[in-house]
Amino acid sequence: MSAALITAIVLPALVGAALATGGRFAERAAVTVSLATAAIMAIAATIGAVTRAEVTGGVPRLLTDSGPDFRVDALAAVVLPTVVWIGFLVLVFATADRTRPAARFHGLMLIFLAAVVVTVTATGLPFLLAAWEVMGATSYALIGFRWQDRARVAGGFTAFTVTRAGDLGMYLAAGAVVAGGGSWSLTALQSLPGPWVHVAAAGLLAAGFGKAAQLPFSFWISRAMEGPSAVSALLHSAAMVAMGGYLLLRVDPLLGGTGWAGPTAAWVGAATAIVLGIVALAQRDLKQVLAASTASQLGFVVLAAGVGSVSGGAAQLVAHAATKALLFLTAGAWLTATGTKQFTGLRGVAARWPAVGVLATVGAMSLAGLPPLSLWYAKDVVLAAALEEQPWLYTAGLAGAALAAAYSARIIALLWRRAGTPEASWDDEEHGTRQVPRLAIVPMVVLTAAAAGLALLGTPLLHPLLAPLSGPAVSWPELAASAAIAVIVILLTLWRTPIIRIGAHWFGLERAAVTVVATPTLRLAAVLARLDDRFGTAVDLSGRALGQAARAVRALDERGPAAATGWVGSGVAVLGRLARRPQTGQVHHYYIGATVTVAVAAVLLLVVR
Repeated sequence: MSAALITAIVLPALVGAALATGGRFAERAAVTVSLATAAIMAIAATIGAVTRAEVTGGVPRLLTDSGPDFRVDALAAVVLPTVVWIGFLVLVFATADRTRPAARFHGLMLIFLAAVVVTVTATGLPFLLAAWEVMGATSYALIGFRWQDRARVAGGFTAFTVTRAGDLGMYLAAGAVVAGGGSWSLTALQSLPGPWVHVAAAGLLAAGFGKAAQLPFSFWISRAMEGPSAVSALLHSAAMVAMGGYLLLRVDPLLGGTGWAGPTAAWVGAATAIVLGIVALAQRDLKQVLAASTASQLGFVVLAAGVGSVSGGAAQLVAHAATKALLFLTAGAWLTATGTKQFTGLRGVAARWPAVGVLATVGAMSLAGLPPLSLWYAKDVVLAAALEEQPWLYTAGLAGAALAAAYSARIIALLWRRAGTPEASWDDEEHGTRQVPRLAIVPMVVLTAAAAGLALLGTPLLHPLLAPLSGPAVSWPELAASAAIAVIVILLTLWRTPIIRIGAHWFGLERAAVTVVATPTLRLAAVLARLDDRFGTAVDLSGRALGQAARAVRALDERGPAAATGWVGSGVAVLGRLARRPQTGQVHHYYIGATVTVAVAAVLLLVVR
């Protein structure tokens, strides 16, 4: 049913634009209209996923191939419902959390969701590029939503510029298609001729790494935590960050066909899982832990794309989306209630709000990879594919999984250990509302069920959903081994929580980017600006000189040759009058003239000699 897919794209885009620009006139009805739109969108997207909807004829055929412009294939059928339903649940939480102004917030969120749906279902580069741009622009507006705070706007700007640097790769890939005369279809990029297939692969790798916060782009996600809690829960669980990994899963044939792009993606993903796992262990801000763990967990999706396990990558992406959305919402609820996201102010917070504490604990256990929760199975599908590809890659993945168990156990310890923190700190009216709204718990319960139950994707019950996707099956010994590692690491961490200092500042990634990229770029821009100014000055001076020359020529042209002839005639007349003066007819005048002439001649002769 193409109508369902069109509804899932067009309706939120139009309603979102109306709300975002409606100002105070739209404020009163914004929440009701937004939630109704998101619900219709989620239902329509689910229908589109079940029916494998297609939409054809959106743009002129000269820009696309003869196939559909939007299509729900096996991969999109798994990811699309996940994104839109999490989006709906996040908007419910934002309503309970009273994110204001509601019209602008809900409008931007709906536009963002529409762009994500296009990203998931687009079959060619033109629509994908457009959606990619809208995602980037709205993410900047959402992260810096509270624009009165300079730090928040700066965080949004950092996220925007860093991801934009990676986004240039998308244009590089589009240029390779134009230069190589290939097809715009994503499924045909591996057929590009000659070197252009490598250019396209490099460009899409950069775009995927940038959006998925993989090394060396990872630091932007730390700055993105300045946004509202609902924004973090959507953008950094199921939407923008996930779309970087999703893009690489989508172009898996291209990565595998180059011979180098697949291994590059695999090792970057594994390295990110390890490095950002260490960063997560070193943080003392709950949202920063979740941010670093997001990049680390998306590393497994990128690893899956590199080793050709599309099914494992899809399962990891979906399970992580539910788990991380849950954890971000619980962190947001506590931030509103206590007024802090620092560990020192959150220790033992689960005892104060036990319902939220239990839900967050389930999310943390899923993040740790404990059986039978969703990320346990999904991660092992990826690791099984890595083992077939290269044993060292499998070892690196296991190390990343062990780190995930460690930072998840640290979250659990934070939630339940009192550690002498006085309960009065939670009851200070200046630092929080001291309550978690009941409506805010509803989406958390739904996400908890998903975080616990999405492992069913790998069982015979729901396996047909992932069957069309590529990737080897995971064995029970591998599942048991990873579960044992997770349990041992969690017990050790709970027994004695390690104090990790290395990586507390994200290994200086932002400082390195400023030193290596930003500063030289700005200096080069300053030099070019000065050269441009000088060139402009030279052009201005040459313009003035040409103007003066033109005026002189015009004056000469206006006066004409007759004027020049008149000047010559006047000069000759003057000389004639001077020549007549010596002709007086008196002899003594002639003698004087002759004497002067002889004297001058004598002097000249002496000088010449």
